[in-house]
Amino acid sequence: MKKRLEIFKGLHPGIVIDRELKKRKIPSGRLAISIDEFPQTMSAIIHGKRAINTPLSLKIEKSLDFEEGSLMMLQVFYEIGQLKQKEAANYKPDLSKLRPVVFWDTDIHTIDWDKNKRAVIERVFEYGNQAEQEEIRRFYGSEEVSKYLYQI
Repeated sequence: MKKRLEIFKGLHPGIVIDRELKKRKIPSGRLAISIDEFPQTMSAIIHGKRAINTPLSLKIEKSLDFEEGSLMMLQVFYEIGQLKQKEAANYKPDLSKLRPVVFWDTDIHTIDWDKNKRAVIERVFEYGNQAEQEEIRRFYGSEEVSKYLYQI
């Protein structure tokens, strides 16, 4: 399961359980009953609407012959991924210091500031004023800005 854990890292453990059940042609309700759980609970986990807890994880792992702790590890990696996505949504420079005209071809509120770092830096330093350049330097850091500006 360790190699499989790397492949599935970041996925909800319900996806892995569902995949395994389909592979073995086992209905989720039958698994739920066999481990003394409610079928609705198993369904919610398989559909990613509920987190898996440690006792349930151990029951499922034993029943499906998974490595102990593997489903909880997936749950933790999934939750970390969710938290990172939430934080990434708040990761942006002070937009009040950037003129939308510098980003004339896109909505400044929808820019992925991390994925488009190079394009943002190059654009602001080509078309932006000093205040905008200072904000981008503050946001990304002088070293990061220099790295992209001097690659050209």
